[in-house]
Amino acid sequence: MGAYATDFVEKSWPLSYGHNRSKKFPYPSEGGFPVAAPAGGYLWDRARAAGVSYRSYGEFIANGKTAKDAGRAKVKSLEGHFDPWYRSFDMNYSDLLRAERFLAELKRFEAEGDMPRLQIVRLPNDHTSGTSAGAKTPTAFVAENDLALGLVVEAVSRSRFWPETAIFVVEDDAQNGADHVDAHRTVALAVSPYVRRGAVDSTLYSTSSMLRTMELILGLEPMTQFDAAATPMFHSFQSEPDLRPYQALPAQVDLEARNAASAWGSEASRKMDFSQEDAADDLLLNEVVWRSVKGADHPMPVPVRAGFVFPHPADD
Repeated sequence: MGAYATDFVEKSWPLSYGHNRSKKFPYPSEGGFPVAAPAGGYLWDRARAAGVSYRSYGEFIANGKTAKDAGRAKVKSLEGHFDPWYRSFDMNYSDLLRAERFLAELKRFEAEGDMPRLQIVRLPNDHTSGTSAGAKTPTAFVAENDLALGLVVEAVSRSRFWPETAIFVVEDDAQNGADHVDAHRTVALAVSPYVRRGAVDSTLYSTSSMLRTMELILGLEPMTQFDAAATPMFHSFQSEPDLRPYQALPAQVDLEARNAASAWGSEASRKMDFSQEDAADDLLLNEVVWRSVKGADHPMPVPVRAGFVFPHPADD
């Protein structure tokens, strides 16, 4: 949200990340400490400075005690600019309910004739609960997450705002989603009438590239040197709009499938803290999820650490 991690965050996050977080080593980011805030502010601070309306759905928001209790903003600049009834991270709350809440807000905006120009929507349940006995399986959680996103995209594409809308999607925990290329690589999606449909853009973008693209569309100043210098997602776009709406596809798996007590990693998952994001051991959780999907007898491959090196002539 800020295209930057302060020195405080860089030095303190390893003490809290994946260690069943305690009061001794609390999570440093997401509004927990003023010293963690980047000097250039967050994306919504740039929106406020530019006179651009904004609203958060679950991002930098502390949940109420129960789903019937209103949430609160963790930073002052989001006060009055968030939905208090949109549930932030809570693995016991369905992403489909989050999508339902956002769609209700979208319907309200259509009736009013306007909506915030910058909206940040959090759908967190692809984190999963590992193979905790009785919890939804990782496959069910990810399918629920995918369906919720599909419902949001379909609704927006059928709304009056679609001709002037762009949706950007990136996975949380992209720093450890190992695949065959690099452990830092992740899926990124861009959805808009002006985005090339059915195309794969293989340009080497970063998260800051996505932020920079949003800033350019909204007329916002960069927050740091990282988004200022990032390659915008130019190649993902086209000049002529394609206004065809999207249709969300139904899930192809059982959304209510539950982990058996005998599932691989069930005991390890039981000891993990899923009450908040990033408190579980990420490497162990990755293997638990891998074996849940691929089979208990299929060990997770060793993560690939790629170096992107661009050679230059010797005299350069």
